[in-house]
Amino acid sequence: MTSKNGSGGNDRNEDEMMSKLTISTLQAREEEIEKKKMEVKEKVEFQLTRAEEEAKRLAQIWEELEVMGDPMEKEVGNVRKRIDTVKRELKSLGQICQKKEKECKEVQDIFNEKSNEKAQLLATLMELLGQSEKWRMKKLEELNKNIESTN
Repeated sequence: MTSKNGSGGNDRNEDEMMSKLTISTLQAREEEIEKKKMEVKEKVEFQLTRAEEEAKRLAQIWEELEVMGDPMEKEVGNVRKRIDTVKRELKSLGQICQKKEKECKEVQDIFNEKSNEKAQLLATLMELLGQSEKWRMKKLEELNKNIESTN
């Protein structure tokens, strides 16, 4: 049994060594994990700081954009107002023009009717004058024959 005890002591030493080695390995891994954790934390903090700085910079740019106005904004506004005014005037003038064109067409139609009536009346007058002239000539010839026959 001594041999068992003797080897048992060896096993215990080996177990202790294995335990120390395992603990040592676990501690080394734990330290490595902690080291990596710190590295990641530092990177995150660096990124956060950088992001905050960028956010501040972008906020400043945004404020400048908000404040920045068009140097010609007033002139552009005036021109737009003038365009609107002229547009309304054009609409009104267009309506007046259409009304006047309609009136002009009506007057033109009346003018053409009266011109045609005048032409017809002139033709009638010429015909009446021609008939009157013929009748007077006929009467003059009859009177002339009466005068000659009494002679």
